[in-house]
Amino acid sequence: MNNFQVFSSHNPLSMAQRELVADFLVEELAEFGDPKEAVLKCLNFAMADPSGLGGLVILVGDFSNLDGALVLNKTGMSEYIPENILVYFAVSKDKRGQGLGKAMLDFLLGQIEGSIALHVEPNNPAKALYERLGFTNKYLEMRLTR
Repeated sequence: MNNFQVFSSHNPLSMAQRELVADFLVEELAEFGDPKEAVLKCLNFAMADPSGLGGLVILVGDFSNLDGALVLNKTGMSEYIPENILVYFAVSKDKRGQGLGKAMLDFLLGQIEGSIALHVEPNNPAKALYERLGFTNKYLEMRLTR
């Protein structure tokens, strides 16, 4: 059985814990992730708003040896974009393929209301898991990077 730890503005991660989670996500996401500074911004946003916006972090394992981590940010919107964005999600290399990722996503779905958006690279192996869970590709994302 997995022991899921949930953190939000009501039960926030300390700054030191955020550093450990960011290090885990950067290492485990590798080519599919972002720089540590971006991950920390996302974690800070998730912990920031006691009104219910912000988001949540779900962890499996202890901070010195994480097995999985996900970061969800709440958009505060609905109808025209999903209420939630799954920004970061990783399972440690030695736990992949054992059902932990699916269990974490199933647990997440029980914690939140509303739709979820996520970004996944076409060659990311996690894409198959998202599709099995019912995620679909509704749009082609386009960006103007300035």
